[in-house]
Amino acid sequence: MFDKKHLEGKKALVIGAGKSGISCAKLLKRKGFAVFLSEEKKLEAASLKKQLGREIPFETGGHSEKVFACDFAVKSPGIKPKERIIRALKQRKIPIFSEVEVAASMMPETKILAITGSNGKTTTCFLLSAMLKADGKRVHLCGNLGVPVSKVAMSARKGDFLVMEISSYQLADSTYFKPHICALLNIEPDHLAHHQGFANYIKAKSRIFKFQDKSNFCIINRQLEKFLNTAAFRSKKLFFSLEKKKSEAIYDGKNIRVFFKGVSVKFPPPKNLKGLHNVENAMAAILMALAAGCKKENMRKTLIKFKPVEHRLEKFCEAHGVVFINDSKSTNPTSTLAALKALSAKGGKKIHLILGGRDKGASYKILLDEIRRCVKKIYTIGEAQRKIENQLSGSCQIVSCTNLRKAVKRIFENISRNEIVLFSPACASFDQFRNFEHRGKIFKKMIKQVYAKKK
Repeated sequence: MFDKKHLEGKKALVIGAGKSGISCAKLLKRKGFAVFLSEEKKLEAASLKKQLGREIPFETGGHSEKVFACDFAVKSPGIKPKERIIRALKQRKIPIFSEVEVAASMMPETKILAITGSNGKTTTCFLLSAMLKADGKRVHLCGNLGVPVSKVAMSARKGDFLVMEISSYQLADSTYFKPHICALLNIEPDHLAHHQGFANYIKAKSRIFKFQDKSNFCIINRQLEKFLNTAAFRSKKLFFSLEKKKSEAIYDGKNIRVFFKGVSVKFPPPKNLKGLHNVENAMAAILMALAAGCKKENMRKTLIKFKPVEHRLEKFCEAHGVVFINDSKSTNPTSTLAALKALSAKGGKKIHLILGGRDKGASYKILLDEIRRCVKKIYTIGEAQRKIENQLSGSCQIVSCTNLRKAVKRIFENISRNEIVLFSPACASFDQFRNFEHRGKIFKKMIKQVYAKKK
């Protein structure tokens, strides 16, 4: 547990010069700690110095012996637990903390609402944030969705609400993290190499509620009882389910019905979000908002007005009878399956599906039935191309494309009116792109360039 008072005045090591590392180093310096930042990759010194300021020393291009002249370390979530630097720090019994828990300890008394899960985190965070803002609350969106918690910690005021997207990496690194309200949306095989297996991945996700007590709320998908002993939770449990099982939130096929504090309330499903997976996301957001004291009417208005977040089943172009959808955030097969189910209701084999990128260890065979039902052609790209082609062989015609530009070219040679182009890769992006956002923006740019040339 990061104890600010106990560690005050001590020397801090920040490992990693990403967004969270830089923000955490600046926060620690502002709070009076002596800080040293160390980055494995070789970075431009002038640029990094400009970001950190003159008073924070750093090194890049490897970790020297300087890193051990510290009293505690803060680890970038992307660094694997078995990395040499982490092992060396542990051997010297130097405490290692996550950026999230360090930042949380530096803030005034705020309400932390944390959301994790294999899929749907960002959409749920944005939806919950919109509900809280509609209720007049001062809200900060932060965490794994791009804004470090450390950055928010510099401006947060007493009574503010922090809506945090929390990844399995961040949770695994945390020695103590206690959100006032948390949600566990779903668990599917993901990041298996980093966590060294599915069991460790589940264990990491479970840390979101591990330190909660009876004054806190935990919102959880009823399906996750197959993985978790929910009876052992110390917090107040609120379940949601699509299957009409005994839960505080269920979906009857038309409305979301919620039972909270002895009252039955009806909410509309999110008007502009496609798919049952987004109904689940909405149920989680509704329960969290109710637990945070939001007024029901403000929540209803938000569900009607809320628009999809970029790169998540984002319909960004419709031309000559063809619909183009950017779902670059689908970085695992389960997320792509949800996208296919959301679009297959229109019937027929109308979807041209782009798959591929960096493999994360999961099987693509879960896509087979839905592909046979609604996909006309698959276009494969990236490092996982051969694995995808082998596992999905025979489901429909598969076109090997290597990269996204070639896939887009081949699609325009094959599409017809009333068809859908779906970019839902089921893989990580790091083989050919900086991240999923970069990948999605490049895809949209390529499509728009084709139509610009046709004008």
